Amino acid sequence: MSGTKDKIAGLANEAAGHVKQGVGKAIGSEKLQAEGIVQETKGHIQQAVGDAKDAVKAGANKVADAVNKKL
Repeated sequence: MSGTKDKIAGLANEAAGHVKQGVGKAIGSEKLQAEGIVQETKGHIQQAVGDAKDAVKAGANKVADAVNKKL
């Protein structure tokens, strides 16, 4: 999965988790609130993975550019 796809999936999980928390709070379901927190956290982690992938790709591109300039 590319960095962008990870970021999009992360945003979707964050949004769904946030909604679950709100619904859980509204109906008094601690279980649903907890599921929402877990899903939102998963979204944060997915976004961080996407950022890391993008950073690695950018670093690799810089190295490749430097090597190509020396050739």
